[in-house]
Amino acid sequence: MPLLKYEQIADDLRTRVANGEFGPGDLLPSGRDLAEQWGVSRATVVKAYDILRHDGIVVARQGSGFLVTETPVARPAGGRRTGTSRLSGGTPYRRLGTPGRAVPPAHVADALGLSDDEAALHRARLTFLDDGTPHSLVTAWFPASVADAAPRLSAKEPIVEGTTHYVRRETGRVPAEGHDVTTVRLATDEEARLLDVRQPTAVAVVLHTAFDQLGRALVCEEGVTPSHVFEQTDNYPMR
Repeated sequence: MPLLKYEQIADDLRTRVANGEFGPGDLLPSGRDLAEQWGVSRATVVKAYDILRHDGIVVARQGSGFLVTETPVARPAGGRRTGTSRLSGGTPYRRLGTPGRAVPPAHVADALGLSDDEAALHRARLTFLDDGTPHSLVTAWFPASVADAAPRLSAKEPIVEGTTHYVRRETGRVPAEGHDVTTVRLATDEEARLLDVRQPTAVAVVLHTAFDQLGRALVCEEGVTPSHVFEQTDNYPMR
């Protein structure tokens, strides 16, 4: 299905940000300039910027226009339902270490459909609450088929457009189904150190696996959240 005009504009701006044409804090083209460039109404451009704003890529500044965000946001693992954006539950985060390849834990390998000795690319991040305290430790594992086609996953720097959009651009594969499993256990000493909690402490562990339109695993994220800040809310009809 072809993209609508405002989606095309949003994708073009997202690509320009990803390629470094616009960096954090830079002012993006005005609504009038984009409307003239694309031959569309200002309302169409506003819809394009709304997409980028909800993805956490740009922020609106009164009297200035739209700027590339200076503080990338990320979400905890899980809950990636249709219609949600990076700003839905997204918080500031810090990348931990440098992404690298290793054999994942058995439960992650099973979720990704990997053999026992097959390596995957891992990226770890620590998300924070509004007061600056740690909220969740998330480790994302990408199978080699995705990591090889999307080389920026191996870089430490944040991917401003978000890994989902980046992987889609590079591979043509999009998330079509998500599978979340939530369990509870005690934190490891390293998890407790990173999350700044005293031992022993209980943590909720969300294992989120995203599958593409052909049922192939795109990524498996394991999110570890201390029990005192973990909360899960579901709204659903009862008929």
